[in-house]
Amino acid sequence: MISAWATYRTPEATVTEARRASAIMPRMDAAADADEALVARYVTGDVAAFEALYARHELPLWRYLLRQCGDRGAAEELMQEVWFTVTREAPRFRPEGRFTAWLYTLARHRLIDRHRTTHRHQSLDAAHAYDGGTLAGQLADERAPSPLAESQRAEQGEAILAALARLPPVQREAFVLQAESGMSIEEIATVTGTSFETAKSRLRYARDRLKALLRDHAS
Repeated sequence: MISAWATYRTPEATVTEARRASAIMPRMDAAADADEALVARYVTGDVAAFEALYARHELPLWRYLLRQCGDRGAAEELMQEVWFTVTREAPRFRPEGRFTAWLYTLARHRLIDRHRTTHRHQSLDAAHAYDGGTLAGQLADERAPSPLAESQRAEQGEAILAALARLPPVQREAFVLQAESGMSIEEIATVTGTSFETAKSRLRYARDRLKALLRDHAS
């Protein structure tokens, strides 16, 4: 299997690099473009398939890692570790499973390992260094917002991140997995190793708590 990791770039690296590369990649039909099919292609030596997987999942995975560990440097290290693991374990991936759930299970294991060895606490300041991402996406104004609108959006994004940081870790994890990666409750349960009802309960409590915290912020 051909190694693709020499091309790894941190989330801050230029996205235009990936876009330029994708322009010369062979076009894939809709069926072959599924994550699971891309893994199969990579296992046979198609490095472009790995690049497509990475480009697709880079930002959601980055946000998940950052919001769970609260440290940008640690999140970058974890990103590298997770994708190294993907390249190593890809031949063992079972195509009947969903790649996203598998990827985030690997990421969660790396987070647990790091927590056990470092015992670092969450850092809200590190989370604030990020722009709020898709959690505040509904606040975005696509029509060239005014400076006041931009300021209000930034303030709302910070409020969301601050509220998110105050959630119990298991509730925050469930919420981020759904908000950032679009996972179903069944997939969240798979990634976190819990039952459907537990995952559903954590998600419900997270939403209720976030709404209450944001109401308090607005009042």
